Amino acid sequence: MGPVSGTVTRGTSPQRAARRRLTVFRVVVLGLVGLFFVVPLVSMLDFSTRSFRTGGRTGAAWAKLVTDPQLSGAIVTSLVLAVLTVVLMVVLLVPTMIWVRLRVPWAARPLEFLCLLPLTVPPLVIVVGLKNVVLWLNYLFGDTPYVLALLYVVLVLPYAYRALDAGLSAIDVTTLAEAARSLGAGWATVIVRVVVPNLTTALLSAAFISIALVLGEFTFASLLNYDTLQVAINLQAKSDAQESIAASLASILFAAVLLVVLSVVSGGRRRRSASASARTTAVTTGTPAPTTPAQA
Repeated sequence: MGPVSGTVTRGTSPQRAARRRLTVFRVVVLGLVGLFFVVPLVSMLDFSTRSFRTGGRTGAAWAKLVTDPQLSGAIVTSLVLAVLTVVLMVVLLVPTMIWVRLRVPWAARPLEFLCLLPLTVPPLVIVVGLKNVVLWLNYLFGDTPYVLALLYVVLVLPYAYRALDAGLSAIDVTTLAEAARSLGAGWATVIVRVVVPNLTTALLSAAFISIALVLGEFTFASLLNYDTLQVAINLQAKSDAQESIAASLASILFAAVLLVVLSVVSGGRRRRSASASARTTAVTTGTPAPTTPAQA
């Protein structure tokens, strides 16, 4: 028994050392990446809260995000545009992708090509090409910045398509639709009440990516002379740098919070799906289902 134990110890020791080295490497890399992102954010916070007259700290620049009518109006405009863009994207893309998968699968490649096409065209070219369309939209709806939502849908199509495509690929859409149709459900019911509830994580991913892109978009709004958040930040930087830095940091933190919420929601749904699968397997095989720490 002695030689065997010595052999096992000698065999596992290099593996433990390799794991320790890998752990140290991961910690170092994550630390460097964290510094790469955190240091500029801390510098922005330091600059936006610094009082150059007294040498102390002040929240005047952050208070102007609410009290400055130009900047607060631009923030509201960008948030409304983000909501409109998400709604239009969902209404346009989700039924189309589901219908293509169920009824016309041969159109999947052309649809993918059309949705990814905006990635190959610079935003400046898109704005120039859609200039006449914007004039018609202004004629129909008035000179309102909310017509930008129709252009932003084109901008977010590639990213939203990838998120929704991953969600649709993770479920058996055909089986779900056939089961619902066999029970008398119409196509609208199949899409809204059967398929869409299984795409919650994908829809959240597409929505959050769309919101982040809309809040950070500058080219469309600037060239079409609309006051959105990024345009207001650019203009404010020429007169009040601290306020513009505070607005930029606020938009970055808002996007980061959205990503954290997405991660939490996605993790929760994965855990619930794994628990449901384990219970289904236990019922099928007759073995006891594993208990989670909360259940224990």
